[in-house]
Amino acid sequence: MVRGVTKAFDVAGAAPTVALTDIDLTVTRGEFVSLIGPSGCGKSTLLRLVADLIPPTRGEILVGGRPARQARLDQDYGIAFQQAGLFGWRTVLGNVELPLQVHGMRKAERRARARELLDLVGLADFAGHWPDQLSGGMQQRVAIARALAERPRLLLLDEPFGALDEMTRERMQAELARIRRETGTTVILVTHSIPEAVFLSDRVAVMSARPGRITAMVAVELAARTGAGRGVDSTDLREQPEFFAAVTAVREALRAGDSSGVGVS
Repeated sequence: MVRGVTKAFDVAGAAPTVALTDIDLTVTRGEFVSLIGPSGCGKSTLLRLVADLIPPTRGEILVGGRPARQARLDQDYGIAFQQAGLFGWRTVLGNVELPLQVHGMRKAERRARARELLDLVGLADFAGHWPDQLSGGMQQRVAIARALAERPRLLLLDEPFGALDEMTRERMQAELARIRRETGTTVILVTHSIPEAVFLSDRVAVMSARPGRITAMVAVELAARTGAGRGVDSTDLREQPEFFAAVTAVREALRAGDSSGVGVS
């Protein structure tokens, strides 16, 4: 839960830059919520506040009912960024094992958990490969597996597919939907893509230009999927009239909140 959060960054010799103002956001357990808005509106800043990577200037952030700092210390969330951030000197299996190793899990247990996750993301046959032997999409799947290693209740994703080509991106979206369905993990996603937000989300939080604020919450209700289940073929889902209607609703909310619409695809 984010309540009354404002974030300002100090600037040498000038007034602070206000990135976010009066943000209120509640994400329920098992829900998938996307943050979308113009470039520079503070989407990634908000995600980093939830992750306790930076402190708020004002307001309160709770993760699972506890302060964000405590949630970070307890590894209650996993996080993945646009760049996979894999360590080139560790194998795929070794990269997924890393957070478990850092927190003292025994070798046999962490190896079994890492193999389970690689199977989940469809990379069981690549455990012994090195990161530079993988495609960009495969590297991102490894990063997501690593983020899920400690069974977090919350997964934070900052444009994880932004650098991928369109076809790979759509395949990765389908993979993420499947992983979310199978794990029941709560997800907050930062994206610039309206179709991506609609395809993946239960709700889309629409943000204004800086200083960022949430100007609308668009509920996504697609008849082709029910509850947390998203087993419908991804191509079929994207061709549903409800999908296009939801894309239009998000686009109109963006235009209403910021007439420029800059940075949104």
